[in-house]
Amino acid sequence: MTNRPVLFDSPFLLGFEQTRALIDRAAKAAAESYPPYNVESLTGADGGPGRVRITLAVAGFSPDDLSVTIEGRQLVISGRREGGSEGAGAYLHRGIAARGFVRTFVLADGLEVDQARLEHGLLHVDLSQPEPVSRQRSIPITTG
Repeated sequence: MTNRPVLFDSPFLLGFEQTRALIDRAAKAAAESYPPYNVESLTGADGGPGRVRITLAVAGFSPDDLSVTIEGRQLVISGRREGGSEGAGAYLHRGIAARGFVRTFVLADGLEVDQARLEHGLLHVDLSQPEPVSRQRSIPITTG
C-alpha cells in the first residue's frame, strides 16, 4: 500500500473526492509502459498554446485494431490484435510486441478531441482546449 498525500483530506477542500479519484486513476495509468507514448503541446491557430497531441507507438496495428473513445472525463485508447502470428515461419527474435493494450488519459474540463490519425505506425490524437471563460459572480448579502 502506498502512502497517499492528505491534501484532499483538508476541511477547506470540500467536494474534491472526484478529483482525488482522478489523480489515483492517472497515477495507475502512468505506471503502465506499453505502448510508449509522447504528449506534446502544439501552438494554437492564434500562436498561443491550447492544443495537445498524444502520440502512441502502435506498430503492426491497423485502424480496425484500434479504438479511441471518451468515457466521462477519460480518453481511452485501446488496441486488440486478432489472430496469431503472420507469416509461415517461426520467430527467431520477437522484439515487436503484439499484445493488446488499454491506455487511459484523464482529460481536463473543456478539453476536446479533434481527430485521431494513424500514420507510419504512430497513432496521433489531437486535442484542443478553448480559452477558459472567466466566471465571477457576486453573492448578495441579505439582512435579518
